[in-house]
Amino acid sequence: MFDLGKFLAFTIPGLFSGAAYAIAASGLVLTYSTTRVFNIAHGAFGMVFSFFFWDFSVRQGINEWLSLALVVLVVAPAVGWAIQRFIARGLGEGPVSVSLVVTVGLLVGCIGFATQVYKPEARTVPPFFADSKPIEIGEASVTYHQLITILASVAVAAGLYVLLNRTRIGTAMRASVDNPDLLKLFGGKPDQVAALAWAIGMSLAALGGILLVSVVGLDYYALTLLVVNAYAAAMLGRLKSLPLTFAGGMGLGLLSSYAVGYLPTDGVLSKVGGIVPALFLFVVMIAMPQAQLRIGQVKGMVSAPLPSFEKAAGSGLGLLVLTALLAGAFSEANLLLVGTAATYAMVMLSLVLLTGYGGHVSLAQFTFAGVGALAYAKLDQPNLVGLVLAGLVAAGVGALVALPVLRLTGLYLALATLAFANIMDKLVFQDERAFGFNGALTAERLSLLGLDISTTGKYVVVMVLFFVVMGWGLLALRRGSLGRILIAMRDSPAACGTLGLDMRWFRVGLFAMSAGIAGVAGGLFAGLRGTIGASDFQFFNSLPLLLLAVVFGVTSVSGALLGGVGLMLLNNNPDLAPIIFVIIGFGAVLLAKDPNGLANQLFRVGRLLADRFGPRIMASLPALPSSGRADGLDPTAGSASRDDDSLVDVTGDTSAAPGRGPDVEEVATHVAPRG
Repeated sequence: MFDLGKFLAFTIPGLFSGAAYAIAASGLVLTYSTTRVFNIAHGAFGMVFSFFFWDFSVRQGINEWLSLALVVLVVAPAVGWAIQRFIARGLGEGPVSVSLVVTVGLLVGCIGFATQVYKPEARTVPPFFADSKPIEIGEASVTYHQLITILASVAVAAGLYVLLNRTRIGTAMRASVDNPDLLKLFGGKPDQVAALAWAIGMSLAALGGILLVSVVGLDYYALTLLVVNAYAAAMLGRLKSLPLTFAGGMGLGLLSSYAVGYLPTDGVLSKVGGIVPALFLFVVMIAMPQAQLRIGQVKGMVSAPLPSFEKAAGSGLGLLVLTALLAGAFSEANLLLVGTAATYAMVMLSLVLLTGYGGHVSLAQFTFAGVGALAYAKLDQPNLVGLVLAGLVAAGVGALVALPVLRLTGLYLALATLAFANIMDKLVFQDERAFGFNGALTAERLSLLGLDISTTGKYVVVMVLFFVVMGWGLLALRRGSLGRILIAMRDSPAACGTLGLDMRWFRVGLFAMSAGIAGVAGGLFAGLRGTIGASDFQFFNSLPLLLLAVVFGVTSVSGALLGGVGLMLLNNNPDLAPIIFVIIGFGAVLLAKDPNGLANQLFRVGRLLADRFGPRIMASLPALPSSGRADGLDPTAGSASRDDDSLVDVTGDTSAAPGRGPDVEEVATHVAPRG
C-alpha cells in the first residue's frame, strides 16, 4: 500500500540534495562551456569556501547573511579570477589530460590548504533560520534551509540560462570557446570573458558547499567528494545544457533518497543507495555519443630519453644493489615504507603504459591494484603462480571496464573510470565476501622459486626486482613496433585509422596490460602488509596517484620511481602531509604542461652537467681504441637511441623538437605490408 507520508518524507530531502547538486553542477557546466576546462577541484573549492563561511560566521561572529555575501560575492569570485588569470589560462586549448591534471593538482592543493589552516577539530555550521519552525506538509516537514536551497537552485538555473542565451556577454562567453580569435576581431575580450566564467563558477561552488555544510558537516573529504554527484548531473546535460543539468541534479537527489527509503536494508541492494551517483555517472558515460577522431596535424610530445640496453641494465642493477644495502641498514618500519614506495612505483608504471605511452587517462588504477590484492589473498597461493593469477584477474577486470567505454576518450573516459572505481569501492570491496566493511584479509608473503623471502628485507628487494623487470619490459615495448604504434595512436588517432588499425580492441588490450601491472603490485603489497582492507584501495587515492605520476614524469620509468617515493612520503608523514599536499598540488599546476615532469628536469640538469664536465673527464682518461665508444652507445643509433628514459638515469637529452614524424612513418612501415 502506498504510503504518502513516507513518500514525502524522502522526497523533500531528495529535492534538497538535488538542488545543491544542481547548483554545483551548473558551475561546472558554465566553466566548461565557456573555457573547455573541466574543474575536478570544483568540490574542493566548495569545501574551502565552506570553511571560510564558518570562519566568518562562527569564529569571527559576523552575521551569517553578511558572511554568505562576503564568501559568495567577494572571496569566491576573486579566487576564480586569479585561477583563470594565473593557472587555467589557455588550458582549454591543450590536451584534456593536461587540464585534468592541473585541476587534480588544485584539488590536492585545496585539501592541503584546508588541513594546514583549519586543523582537524569538531566544527558545526547551523542551517539558515535554524530557530524557525519547519513548514508542515502532511506528515512531512520542510525546513527553511531546505526551501532556500531549492529556490536558490531554480534561481541559479534560470539566471544562467538568461545570461548565456539572452545577453551580449553570454553570447561572448559561448563565442570565446568556439573561436576566441574571431571574437577578438569583433572587439571581444576572451580572457576577461573566461575570467568572468570562472568567477561565477567559483561563486556557485561556494554556494553549493555552504548550503550542504550544515547537513554534511565540515569534513575535508566528504564535501570534496560530493562533487562526484555534480559530475553526474553535469554529464546528463553533456556539459552544455543547463536545463538538463538542473533536471539531472534534481533527479539524482530524488533517486538517492528513494534508494535509501525503499530498497532492502540487507543484501546487495542495501548498498545501492550509496552508489546511485556513481552508477548514474557510469551509465551516462556509456550512453555518450562516440568520440570523433582527432584530425589535423600530427602533433607529438617530446618523451624522456630512451637509454641504451646497457645503461638500462646498469641502472636497474644499481637500484637493486642500493635496495639490498638499505635492507641491511633500515629498521622494520622503514623497510615497510620502502616496500610501500615500490608498490606505488609499480602502480605508476601502469600509468606510464596507459597514459604516458597510450595517451588514455584512468582514475581507477588503485582499484585495479585492490583487485589484484583481493585475488592474491583469496587464492591463498603465496607463490609466483598465485601472483601471476592475481595479475591476470586484474587484467581481466581492466578489459571488462574498457569494453563498455570503448567509444570514450579524454575527459569522458577519465570520469567513467572514476565512477567505476567508486562503485568497486562501495559495492565490491566492502562486501563481506571481499574485504568487508572495515574488515581485513590476511595474505602470506610469496616464495619465489622455492626460496624463502619471508623476512621484510628480502621481500622488499624482491619487490624492487619486480619493479626493475617491469621497467625493463616497458622500455623494451617502447623500443619495438608496438611502442611506436602506441605513440602514433596517442599523437594522431585519425592517421592510425587511415592505416587500418583497430584502435578499439587495441585499447582493450592496453587497459588489460595496465590493470595487470597494477594487480601484480597489489598482490605484492598484500604480501608485504600481511593484512589488507578496503581502505587501502579507496578510489580517491587514484587522484593523487595520477597527480604524482605527472608531477614526476608520466612518460618515464624514472618518473614512476620518483613518484612512488613521493606518494609514500605524502601518505606516511601526517605532520608533513598538509605541506606536501600544498607543494605537490600546486607544483602540478606548473609541471602539468611538461608530461615528463621532474624526471625531465633531472635529465636536463644531468645533460648540462655532462656537457660542462664531460669533456674534461674524457680528456683525462686514456685514449680508447677507435672501434669503441666510451658511452657504450651504437654510433649509428642517432637520436633514436635517446628518445625515452632510463630507470634512474639523469643524463638524457630532451632537446628534440615536438611533433617528430618517424613514429607514424614507422607505423606505416609495419602496418602497410600486412594490409
